[in-house]
Amino acid sequence: MAPFPAPARHRLVVKMSDEVTAAYRAHWARAVAVLCRWTGDVDLAEDAVQDATEQALRTWPRDGVPDHPDAWLITTARRRAIDRLRRDRRRAQRTELLARLEALDRQASLDHAQPASGSDDDQLTLILMCCHPALGVDAQVALTLRAVAGLAPAEIARAFLVPERTLQQRLVRAKRKIAIAAIPFRLPPDDQLPDRVGAVCAVVYLIFNEGYDATRGDRLLRVDLAAEAIRLGRLLGELVPDDPEVAGLLALLVLHHARAAARVDPHGDLVPLEDQDRGRWDPAMIGEGLGLLDRALRRRRPGPYQLQAAIAAQHALAARAADTDWLQIAALYAELLRLRPSPTYELNRAVAVAMAYGPDAGLGLLDRLEATGALAGYHLLPATRADLERRAGRPTLAATAYRQALELATNQVERRYLRRRLDQVTGDHDPSGGPPTP
Repeated sequence: MAPFPAPARHRLVVKMSDEVTAAYRAHWARAVAVLCRWTGDVDLAEDAVQDATEQALRTWPRDGVPDHPDAWLITTARRRAIDRLRRDRRRAQRTELLARLEALDRQASLDHAQPASGSDDDQLTLILMCCHPALGVDAQVALTLRAVAGLAPAEIARAFLVPERTLQQRLVRAKRKIAIAAIPFRLPPDDQLPDRVGAVCAVVYLIFNEGYDATRGDRLLRVDLAAEAIRLGRLLGELVPDDPEVAGLLALLVLHHARAAARVDPHGDLVPLEDQDRGRWDPAMIGEGLGLLDRALRRRRPGPYQLQAAIAAQHALAARAADTDWLQIAALYAELLRLRPSPTYELNRAVAVAMAYGPDAGLGLLDRLEATGALAGYHLLPATRADLERRAGRPTLAATAYRQALELATNQVERRYLRRRLDQVTGDHDPSGGPPTP
């Protein structure tokens, strides 16, 4: 996910380009946040930091990487912002922009005595601005990936399989809404902060879900998106360390991502949870996730993310699939549904109940869920029914459900998996196999 192509003319240049890319990924959010605080203009901040990064690509191979690349990027971006404002005479006629330019000039004069830097509060403020309730969820996700994660519009468009022009328009509308609503670059009042942090958690969760199980395309995993969501979760956890739901969210993401290497085989095909090689699970990430969950639960304020992390922990703690405590998982889903009713949680609970009490018990829950119409068109509803009918030894009913799931699934990896299962039940009728991942 390099922001620009690495020049291939010389090995040293390639090496330096990699270091520029690393600095870009590590310090983009901090630099954009500082520039936003100074200018109040998200567009100007992004453009100035991009200018600074391109200058680094030109000068670092010659001069070496600075001792403090973040300070270098912020200082250079500030100068580029000044240049942009000076060139833009039409905009510079506005009083507020002239005031910002003067402030930037004063700050620039202090470079030699006070290195530019940004605080964690700047980054939190930027994230909260991107997830302002005045913006729709799609706009929140796009703006967070652009302003906070530093992904290019083309990358975001590819990740969510929308045309780049559509994504660009989404970003423009989001930034325009921020300007029209005069959303200030500052932390919200304490009474509004919990709701705003909740919106950030929801956006990070959506980004991770798309990385964990891509909606479309020929890959099951988008590791880059999943890793970016975890990075954002870590940042949020550092900035609001006392929020147990933020810790629960990060625990959930880390515990799921710990299984990433085992979720597909060498050909890129899906490996169900029961069949995964648990030796390929990441023990360090599992340890981190369990530690985060433990610290969150100690606060005695359980929430949906903590409960989902507790479910993921049950899988992580089972040395073999047969050791999984499905009774506990079913109980956790029941509590999760009590706190936050959701048809997808009901679907996952049906799987857990089936694994704990037998497939017919789960199918009874599926019947009630299907009757509500809440998951009409969602491929995992018939896919789950197919799996449970197969496990119950009813291949004809399983085949019908697999065909329904195939009509709805859009990810090619999942489609291949469903096709294999369909061939199985219409061939040797082997009822074994792994359950869907709850």
